[in-house]
Amino acid sequence: MDAETLKQILAVDQIGIPILSLVIFLPLTGFVAVAMAESEGMIRWITLITVLADFLLSLAMLPNFVIGVPDMQFVEHLPWISPLGIGYHVGVDGISLLLILLTTFLGVLVIVFSWKTVNTMVKGYMLCLLLLQTTMIGVFAALDLILFFLFWEIMLIPMYFLIKLWGGANREYASLKFVVYTLLGSVLMLVGFVILYLNYHDFAEAQRLSPAYSFDFLHLLSAPLSTEKQLLIFLLIFFGFAIKVPMFPFHTWLPDAHTEAPTAGSVVLAGVLLKMGTYGFIRFSLPLLPEASRLFVPFMSVLAVIGIVYGAFLALAQFKATGT
Repeated sequence: MDAETLKQILAVDQIGIPILSLVIFLPLTGFVAVAMAESEGMIRWITLITVLADFLLSLAMLPNFVIGVPDMQFVEHLPWISPLGIGYHVGVDGISLLLILLTTFLGVLVIVFSWKTVNTMVKGYMLCLLLLQTTMIGVFAALDLILFFLFWEIMLIPMYFLIKLWGGANREYASLKFVVYTLLGSVLMLVGFVILYLNYHDFAEAQRLSPAYSFDFLHLLSAPLSTEKQLLIFLLIFFGFAIKVPMFPFHTWLPDAHTEAPTAGSVVLAGVLLKMGTYGFIRFSLPLLPEASRLFVPFMSVLAVIGIVYGAFLALAQFKATGT
């Protein structure tokens, strides 16, 4: 493949339509349709057709994805809040594409499972799942840090209500704990993003680059960071991602959320939401903060091993106490 062909592939959407935006926001159009529907049967069918169409659209990206290309593909970039350097910038690589496919596939399975098992407040339940679908796909596609952060935070709303309204006996405690933990980590993560933003501004001003302000991931990659700054930013971002993984000792919200969430919520939680923390480390921490990542890997490895061993001992203790 010559350089000119590759440039054309990456500069123009491979299919000729903004397919990535369609995949992200199709569940949101279903959300609007469900909100206006009155019949419970219509609500179920609209939701199922929406998530199935979303899955098929995501599958259409596969044959048009160029394997082995290091750049992002299906890129869409539009100005949004230009004075602050915030834009609508989405795209995928091999990692995020597979996670989007996983998300849309699980969306279909969750709706099929819920067809007969959920019989109370059906409209609200389907609305939560559709909004959750859009935000999860948005997290995996976003290449602007503020856009990523918005999808990351809005995702808390439908998940909170899924646990609180359709969960088990201790659902209020579990839903509140889930939100509080994630919000605390997100605040620190946002501070880290702002430091990256200010560092890029200083670099752009010194080099007389345009734009001078940007939250764009690809712009931030071009601005060098001292090791000290990398360590500070990595530590701030670490809390946001580690809580979502969740990594020991930030894991205590997970048993409550898993236990109290409805089955569909638990499937989404295990199948997609817990992948987001690791995805955040791979997408942002490794490329933006390579030196800090190298220094923090032993520490993170120790926490991961502690989590494995601790979980195994808890399982043995439960088996000994209950026989299950």
